[in-house]
Formats: sequence, C-alpha cells, structure tokens
Amino acid sequence: MLFSFALLLLCGLLLGDLFKKIKFPPLFGFMLCGILLGPYCFKLIDASILDASASIRKVALIIILIRAGLNLDLDALKKVGRPAILMCFLPATFEIIGFALLGPVILHLSLLDALILGSVLAAVSPAVVVPNMLKLIDEGYGTKEGIPQLIMAGASVDDVFVIVLFTSFTSLASSGSLDALNFLRIPTSIISGVASGILIGYVLNRFFDAVNVRDTVKVIVLLSLSFILVKIEDLCTGYFGYSGLLAIMAMSAMIHFEREQVSVTLSNQFSQLWIVAEVLLFELVGAAVDPSYALQAGASAVLIIALAMIFRMAGVYLCVASTPLTRKERLFCMIAYTPKATVQAAIGSIPLAMGLACGNIVLTVAVCAILLTAPLGAFFINLTYQKLLQKNI
Repeated sequence: MLFSFALLLLCGLLLGDLFKKIKFPPLFGFMLCGILLGPYCFKLIDASILDASASIRKVALIIILIRAGLNLDLDALKKVGRPAILMCFLPATFEIIGFALLGPVILHLSLLDALILGSVLAAVSPAVVVPNMLKLIDEGYGTKEGIPQLIMAGASVDDVFVIVLFTSFTSLASSGSLDALNFLRIPTSIISGVASGILIGYVLNRFFDAVNVRDTVKVIVLLSLSFILVKIEDLCTGYFGYSGLLAIMAMSAMIHFEREQVSVTLSNQFSQLWIVAEVLLFELVGAAVDPSYALQAGASAVLIIALAMIFRMAGVYLCVASTPLTRKERLFCMIAYTPKATVQAAIGSIPLAMGLACGNIVLTVAVCAILLTAPLGAFFINLTYQKLLQKNI
C-alpha cells in the first residue's frame, strides 16, 4: 500500500507539472496518471487503496468544501440574490430534459432510462469547480460581482438535487412505482444541512473565543466534525434527508462570517492539505475509469454529452439573465458550470449493479463525461477567466 501511495503521489506530481508547463491544468496529468496506474492499464495501485477509493475521494471533497466555506463571502452572495437559488436546480433540470429528449433518439433508450442517464450526468463537480473558484477569489477576479461565490454555492446544492432525482428514477425502474415522498429529501436535506452547519459554526466560534487553541488543532477539530456530519448523512435514510456536505460548507462559512481573520488562517492551512488531496482525488477518479467503455460508446456518447451541455448552458443563462452581469460574465458562468467528475464516478456504475437494462450505457456515457468535461472544463475556466471577468483590486 505504501509503495502505491508513493507511486501515486510522485507520478501524479510529475505528470501534473508536465501538463502545467504546456499550459494545461495539472488535473489532466492527475487523471491520466490514475488511468495508467489503475486496474484497467498497468495495475500498479494496491487493491486496498482501490477498496478505500470512495472514502479517500470523500475526504478530499470535504477539504474542498471546508475551503469553499472559509472563503464564501455571504455579503457578495446576497448581492447575487435570485440567481444563487436558481443555479441550485435549473441548469441540472435543463440538462436532464436534454437527455430525456436526446436519449431515445441518439442512444435508443426508453424515456425512463434516458432520465436515469440524465440524473447521473447532470451533477456539476465541486471537486473541479470549487478549487478554480477559490483561485479566482485569491486573484480577485469577479469577486465584486459575487461570481465565484455564486458558482461555488450552486455547485454544492446541485449535487443534492440531482442525487435525489437519481434515487427516485432508479427506484421507479427497479420496482415499477415512484414514491413521490422521496422528493421531500430535497428541501429537508438542504434546510437541515444548512441550519445544522450554521449552528455548529456558531458554537465553534464561541469555543475558539473561550479556549486558546493552535491553528493545527482547529484544523483537526474542523475535519473531525466534518467526518461526523458526513456519517450523519449516511444514517439519514427514508423521507427526511440531510446533506452533510452542505452542513460542512455552512459551518465553515459561519466561521468566515464571524471570524474573518481566523478563516483566512484556516484556509491557508487547508490549502496545504489540498496539495496532496487534489492529486489523490483525481488520480482515483481516473483509476475508476475504464477507457474501453469510452471506446465502445464512440461518437454517440460524445454527441449526446455535447448536445445536453447546450441545454445545461441555456439553464445557466436563464439563471443569470436580468442581472447586472455583463455578457462576458454570463458566458463565464456558463463555462464554469460544465465540469463533471466525482458524482459520476460515484453513482455511474449503480444502474449496472442494480441489473437495469440501461446500466452499461449509463456507465459508458458517465466515463466519457468525466474524461471530456472534467479536464476540458478546468482548461476553459483557466483559459477564459482573465478575459471574461473584471479584476477587483
């Protein structure tokens, strides 16, 4: 196991740096390294790491969301207003509609199978989006208009919405009946997650005021509480939902809101953790990808992903229409909301495991979406942000 970790980190950093030198995001190198070292190519990753891959990826995602919350300017988000709410569900809804219309034509799927495919593909990837938005905040691009905050907040809630729809559609496919009460999980997940996160953040601020602890201890406390919140999410089954990931972001945002200087210090600490977490996250996403599936799907998978992306971008445009944002800023929002990775890697194989007829094609298109949109989305975000956004000094 230790040798595999060493191989992952060293090769990942090497390939990441190589891609960075040729003006591509390091993400390309990390994913390529995972594919090459993974079980579908050279099989150099220890089986125990692959077994724990989902947990390792979740830890990396937790670090991302803590950093996002610690950098989330609530005042800037309030200025955005209505679009922040619409971004949580409208682009995903448009993309699912796109798959429902295109799936039967391009891939010869039934309407229900097309809806399952759409619900897998419609989630944006916080793992790709959030680090890039944090980079924009650090450099001061679009911060006055609240653009990075808008995209980070939407990307976090978007996943909750899509996963509930995915659960409902697969349940209908396997049992033949749709339980409408499942949709109660959407509002209850959001409300309970945000409310509990705010409360915990408030208590933490009082604790940090009363007890003088080192920054490293604060980091450990935040991480430990985040792990507990994710576990609570796993325990909340039935009609009452709970989003541990939203709670993590709300908890961290509360620290930023009340103790901005503390949040800056903690954000710097988590930035150091992210250096390792980023490499492992995208390498393990890459390791989960079977390139042969992508080759089997061919042009049809690429075509439906590209066309459905137009539906998604139309949804984003409607979210930011009638706002003070310029055309360039709206275009950037549309570009920044395209990457997919972690959710597709996590749930793309579930329909196949359930024995659904659409399982193989869903997994195939999910793999293609990761390979296409994750690196290309990150690439175009980095290529365009300086041209499309204003730098706020």
